[in-house]
Amino acid sequence: MKNQSSPAPIAPSPDREEDSQARSEALRPLLLSSFPPTEDREQLFGEAADDNGVFDYDEPPPQKGWRRFVHPFLLVVLLPTLVVAGFEYLVAADQYESSAQFIVRTPQQNNSVNSLGQMLGIGAGSTPADVHSVDAYLLSHDAVSALGRDRLVAMFRHTDSDPVTRLWFADPEPETLLKYYRGKVNVTTSSETGITLLSVRGFQRNDAKALADDLLKLGEQRVNLLNQRMFEAGLTAASRQVREAEGAIDEADRQMTEFRQARRDADPERTSSAEIQLATSLQERAAQARAQLDAMAAVLPSSAPQYSATVRRVTALERQVAAVKGRLAGSEGSVAAGLGEYEQLQVRQQLAAKRFEAAQASFQSAREQLVKQQLFIIPVVKPNLPGKSLYPERLTIIAIVFFGLLFAYAIGWLILSGFREHAE
Repeated sequence: MKNQSSPAPIAPSPDREEDSQARSEALRPLLLSSFPPTEDREQLFGEAADDNGVFDYDEPPPQKGWRRFVHPFLLVVLLPTLVVAGFEYLVAADQYESSAQFIVRTPQQNNSVNSLGQMLGIGAGSTPADVHSVDAYLLSHDAVSALGRDRLVAMFRHTDSDPVTRLWFADPEPETLLKYYRGKVNVTTSSETGITLLSVRGFQRNDAKALADDLLKLGEQRVNLLNQRMFEAGLTAASRQVREAEGAIDEADRQMTEFRQARRDADPERTSSAEIQLATSLQERAAQARAQLDAMAAVLPSSAPQYSATVRRVTALERQVAAVKGRLAGSEGSVAAGLGEYEQLQVRQQLAAKRFEAAQASFQSAREQLVKQQLFIIPVVKPNLPGKSLYPERLTIIAIVFFGLLFAYAIGWLILSGFREHAE
């Protein structure tokens, strides 16, 4: 059998190779035009290509899309959120809130609202400045001092508290303690209803309720102090007028007493009336005696004993009349002069008495007005013993942190993307 050798490969002729290269060069523009640009080809094939469409299979393509954002998102958003969640559920202490509601009212305000106004709620929302003064007092240094500094420090540094929300200092400055106290005690008054809401937070439910009870008592004490000061200030002027009127009466009585002692006459009016009656009687008797003397002169000689006796009688009567008139209005010590001074003293006494009556009436009226303006606290809701903690609001805090960081991350990503596009 003859050995058959395989046919030798036919070498391409140079003319055929040249024709093939020519056809490839002719088809190259057509092929390149049928594919997208270089950037699109990279995104389409996930590989880097040069300008001639040749892909580099040696270098791995860079990561694109959501994969390059995994690590920044974890660091910026998820990790801080997990830290906050761990703190809130593992470290943060429960805080209990005890609340109470009360109204500061005056009797005048209560009487001024009729039944229809009460049904419609008219007049129930007045909030005078005294109400806000009570609110300010409950959040002041005076309230902190009245409650007791050591007590508040022990309450705000309780063993059940956490190291972040507790009072950090065992011996805080007054301003530091007041600031922390205002963060745990809240007092707000509604401008519509006039109801004041008092809320107290504590790490122990009993501490929160006890502090709320004591704050209500302090509010009542403050109202009583305001009433006392209002009484003292309002009645000061009226009391001074009453004292001045009493002094005027005492002065008028003293002058009247001195006048009576000096005149040796307890009732100058009665004395004057008696003197006038005596003068009138003497004048009548003197007139009768003169008429009798004239009748005797017609029938008897002047030397007659009866005539002489009648003349002496007329002379005596006229002398008595002159003396009485002299006592009535003859000199500074006369009855008329004393009666004028006595009447002036009487007028002074009457004016002083009327002034005293007016001062007393003014004092009583001022007292009644102050009673109507007195403040008092009406409890609406007494402090409660909380059953569960309301703070911290863990889910709310975690949600705020998460969405806040997510929003910040999204804004940062948009800004960086804009810079990259601008650079390309």
